[in-house]
Amino acid sequence: MVTYNISTKISRATGFTWTLTDIWEMAKRNLIRYSRQPVLIGVTFIQPIMFVLLFVYVFGGAIQTPGGSYVNYLIPGIIIQAVLFGAVQTGVGLSEDMKKGLIDRFRSLCMSRSAVLAGRVTADLLRNIFVLAIIIGIGYAVGFSVQTSLGEALLASVLGLAFSFAMMWIMAVIGLLVKNAETTQVGTMVITFPLVFISSAFVPVETMPKSLQTLADINPVTVTVDAIRGLLISGQYTPAIWQALIWIGGILLVFIPLAINRYQRSV
Repeated sequence: MVTYNISTKISRATGFTWTLTDIWEMAKRNLIRYSRQPVLIGVTFIQPIMFVLLFVYVFGGAIQTPGGSYVNYLIPGIIIQAVLFGAVQTGVGLSEDMKKGLIDRFRSLCMSRSAVLAGRVTADLLRNIFVLAIIIGIGYAVGFSVQTSLGEALLASVLGLAFSFAMMWIMAVIGLLVKNAETTQVGTMVITFPLVFISSAFVPVETMPKSLQTLADINPVTVTVDAIRGLLISGQYTPAIWQALIWIGGILLVFIPLAINRYQRSV
């Protein structure tokens, strides 16, 4: 009986180690794929820079925000917009793999079933770390500055990445359902655009029509942006950060099992 327990524990430990190895190998595969698509990398990094410059220098003078500095108000919104748009690539990439039959090859291999999805999400999460760094850098170039502590700034970065991690699983479900890159991109944008623009990302919710304010107030983008804005600027973030964590946890609880179930049923 003792021998059985020990062997079972060893088997579980080894299985967990293999799963982590499989996930990392799949993540490396996707990172190598990115490195061989310079146009995609360029678009990924140039897009948030373009939005920062556009909103600061074209719309910034016409938008009044609490605290007076629009660039400080804007950067947290750009962070969430960038990682959310970046999450779209998770669904698009999976749909491309489905269409090419690559998923079927992975399923035929002796590897963890969760590694394909987790590896893709891991690679996209690592990419978003660089995107976030670029946004902060261009933000400082146009007048942004962190008004709180280093610890709070790091927590804001972690929260932004956690939000992107959750949204990637939603996009993964869409990609696995649609199996077509073009349709997946359209479908995910139908979700991401209302989430971003009916929120406090770029303008105060109070400036919206009453009918939209209710939607904006419960929008996960709004609560996450408000939490990051508090962590970086005002220092007032306690209610918003808990709401953001509830949204992130709820999304993960629902969409990770859905994505895995859909992947297992894919042919």
